[in-house]
Amino acid sequence: MDTNADRLRRLGSDAAIARVPVEERYRTLVDAIQDYAIFLLDPTGHIASWNAGAERIKGYHANEIIGQHFSVFYPADAIAQDYPNEELRRARALGRWEDEGWRIRKGGSRFWANVVITALHDDDGDLIGFAKVTRDLTERERLKQLEYASELASRVEATREEEKKRIARELHDDLGQQLTALKMIITGLLAEDSTTPEAQAYARERTQTMSHAVDHALASVRRLAAGLRPTMLDDLGLLPALDWLVTDFSRHTGLRVVLNCNTHTVAFNDTASTALFRIVQEGLTNVARHAPSATEVVIDLRCDPSNCELTIRNNGAVVTRSAEPAAGQPPSSGIAGIRERVRRLGGTFAAGPLAQGGYRIQISIPRRAIELDLPPG
Repeated sequence: MDTNADRLRRLGSDAAIARVPVEERYRTLVDAIQDYAIFLLDPTGHIASWNAGAERIKGYHANEIIGQHFSVFYPADAIAQDYPNEELRRARALGRWEDEGWRIRKGGSRFWANVVITALHDDDGDLIGFAKVTRDLTERERLKQLEYASELASRVEATREEEKKRIARELHDDLGQQLTALKMIITGLLAEDSTTPEAQAYARERTQTMSHAVDHALASVRRLAAGLRPTMLDDLGLLPALDWLVTDFSRHTGLRVVLNCNTHTVAFNDTASTALFRIVQEGLTNVARHAPSATEVVIDLRCDPSNCELTIRNNGAVVTRSAEPAAGQPPSSGIAGIRERVRRLGGTFAAGPLAQGGYRIQISIPRRAIELDLPPG
């Protein structure tokens, strides 16, 4: 068999190159490339050629892979969504389609790939197949994830410090002043030793004032505790806690908040309950901070037998960083926090502006990750 090395030896001079057909020159060039997987697909997506770079990156020899459908390189969830064929449809419609995502090598290991698919047509304009170029970007993605994790850790720490400052300020300005006022009233009562009716009336009035101050202090403590973690999340579960959250948010901001759930029969585990509560809380906070023109927020939490979907959308123009920041730009701390909670539950996350205006956060989490393991009844 004529090997690539044999063909390269034949191309040892300009004169020799001129005598070699263009097709063979092209095939020699493609076969010599090691850093890119370059191969052809027929119009239905079956592999028709294979180069050395494809063998190095994907692990298959040509005789193992030629004739198979290129979906063999995609994860199971992408195949279930018919994504490989969707890529071909987009390449055919647009002429060229580029994407990045996880791909599968021989043996089942995953790598992060940049993929370009180009539609090929004959002289009459009929589709004859596709050219596919794949580059292994696993190391770049790993470095990117490390940078993202470092940035996220910094932002989480900054958020924690801000929260500590807020709590300290509320303790000093609100609760501290109330306790100081109580101490002054008690000191005055202790100093009063008169038993006249006027003094007794004054003491009753001051005692009533103390009672109101104690009620106010208790309300402040409950508010601070609820901000840290609502007790009803532990006592009553996720849905009552979300009802409280949206009611409290609506009362403080004046925004109309609609909560739609079909999850009353779902038993959420503690990890999922906390994560979903914090995601909704952060989503509402983002609306208050970054959507000044919003008048309504709609929250949908729905579960089917395999997944739970959470959507938070508002009708205002959001002024914030995108869910996928540009290179060198740190992610929004709120969006980054939501994404990290979703990642820990094995879910998917998307966020962006709506065509009709406003902004939407869309989350999907496998039901097995959110449901409480109950003993068989």
